[in-house]
Amino acid sequence: MCGICGAIGIESREAGQAIVRRMMAAMVHRGPDEEGLLLASPVALGMRRLSIVDLPGGSQPIWNEAGTLAVVFNGEIYNFRALRQELEARGHRFRTRSDTEVIVHAYEEWGERSVERLRGMFALAVAEMPQGQGGRAARVFLARDRLGIKPLYYAPIDGALVFASEVRALLASGCIPRRLSAEAVPAYLLFGSVCEPATLVEGVHSLPPGHSMSIPADVPVRAPAAVAYWDLGRDAAGATAGERASHTAGASPAQQVRSLLEDAVASHLVADVPVGVFLSSGLDSTAIAALASRAQTGIHTFTVAFTDADFSEAEMARRTARRLGTAHRELMLSDQEMVARLDDAVAAFDQPSMDGINTYFVSWAARQAGLKVALSGLGSDELFGGYRSFRATSAVARMARLGRVFPHALRAWLAEALPGAVALRSSPDALRKVLAAWSDPESLPHAYLFTRLLFTPQAVASRPGGNFRSWAAQPWWRWLAGSADQARSLDGFTQVSWMELRSYLANTLLRDTDAMSMRHSLEVRVPFLDAPLVEYVLSLPGSVKDGSSRPKALLIAALRDLLPEEVIAQRKRTFTFPWERWLGGPLGRRVAEGLTDWSPALEPHLNGSVALAVWKDYLRGRTTWSRPWSLYVLNEWVKRNLGAGQSGTAQQSSAAAISLA
Repeated sequence: MCGICGAIGIESREAGQAIVRRMMAAMVHRGPDEEGLLLASPVALGMRRLSIVDLPGGSQPIWNEAGTLAVVFNGEIYNFRALRQELEARGHRFRTRSDTEVIVHAYEEWGERSVERLRGMFALAVAEMPQGQGGRAARVFLARDRLGIKPLYYAPIDGALVFASEVRALLASGCIPRRLSAEAVPAYLLFGSVCEPATLVEGVHSLPPGHSMSIPADVPVRAPAAVAYWDLGRDAAGATAGERASHTAGASPAQQVRSLLEDAVASHLVADVPVGVFLSSGLDSTAIAALASRAQTGIHTFTVAFTDADFSEAEMARRTARRLGTAHRELMLSDQEMVARLDDAVAAFDQPSMDGINTYFVSWAARQAGLKVALSGLGSDELFGGYRSFRATSAVARMARLGRVFPHALRAWLAEALPGAVALRSSPDALRKVLAAWSDPESLPHAYLFTRLLFTPQAVASRPGGNFRSWAAQPWWRWLAGSADQARSLDGFTQVSWMELRSYLANTLLRDTDAMSMRHSLEVRVPFLDAPLVEYVLSLPGSVKDGSSRPKALLIAALRDLLPEEVIAQRKRTFTFPWERWLGGPLGRRVAEGLTDWSPALEPHLNGSVALAVWKDYLRGRTTWSRPWSLYVLNEWVKRNLGAGQSGTAQQSSAAAISLA
């Protein structure tokens, strides 16, 4: 695990080195153990390393035998031992035990398609130097793992291109103007996070999950389009035929899931340092902890506990830890502790999000115990139907279809006028989302997007020129709409699964987990997102996964002998903080102060007075905590990272700002 960065198209060796060193310095938290640098004009690559596998030999960059290829890499390759055996049989010679070296030899053997063979979480850069070490670089190949577990951002700049594991590292390069992206603000207001491939910084883009980019090291650089090497639908339908055959012949879906998950957990435990597990009272983390404890001794578990018993999951997690025999640790978190670490927690966001703070604190607890690696239960809800969206989506779609009996003009008027008549920011969530869907009734995947709304499209589009048509041209909307279109051939359950993986998981959960864990130099691994398991579960009919009596019926059937009955029987709980109670105290005062000090860069898009009105509505019980909190985090992020810098559309008057009131 580390942070990587690079500059392509910088002829001056000194200038390239200076740019990369500034980015490396901004990512010390991602890799406090050591750093590495490659200078091969017009390319410079850098990395910060958190040493986990092959501690003495895994330094980067790593070269092939001929010195014609070098790699810097962030993540873990879980099938690196099998790949190494195959490559050694083909004549490749290895100098280290690290998974990083497998990447460079795989690229030498299979070229750009080598990334299809990597099973893991990764963001990587391979530099081609046909003349060997000391020669010029001819090309740089960038790639990101299938589901976007590890981030990678890039920005074309004046005939060159820079890339890094964090947006903030790109800002530190000195090459990127600190300007707010006008196109990304609506996405944040809609969903409480920025939708890929957009970022909140104008000109900075995310390399999408499952994509690669091959960049000729010409001067000037012409950045090519990203190319998909993996597709959720295509590969779930095709590749899993082989996966099924590789497991027990004639096994039931539950047995297949059990086998794949056991293999995923075992492979995710490979490390030369101790490994822990984030443990709550929930099904997912309990399953990971149980499988990890069977596969390896000395497992550590961690739980965030609250003094508020209504929210604390500590007691059940404690009983689970005793049953499993793990070395268990609890972090008791109060609102005072939350306020004391609020500045550092908010500063940890690489991009703003309404979520993520919980991961900051459990990662802090794990690192305080001296761990570098922890397993998480992320991904289970998306695959096995743990979210309310699996039921709410079909309800919204039915209401949207019902709306077709009204003329389109009337549907649009209802969606625009009725929320305003009942005060949009205070109208019930269900009414707001159904009304939003009525104005544009679409397929089930489109209906899913409405279940994840923070503010309605009507609210976000309420400024002049801010209508839905203007979003259709934006990359983030094309990405979401494209994902929805790809899902149309799937059954209803799997369509929602697909959209959860593409949107909420990628844009919020995985991004927040990476940022918050890396703030504490902790690597978080996610066994439920192991590619063979994901592909297999997506290939199953929804009827196999959708239990009529309870969510996650297939997962429970697969692991029933490992799970305590109290964990199976309990109603699903979301690991969240007692926000509403905490916002009634010192934390609320901090939020109010932050919203009062509104960023000038945000003013053209959202009036500060509107943000304060949302906060006042929360105090009156008219809206949920997530809305003012999301605006607070957005404002703090912009002030910290963009300062008073102008937005990309600063010429707009504040009268054109989005009105959420």
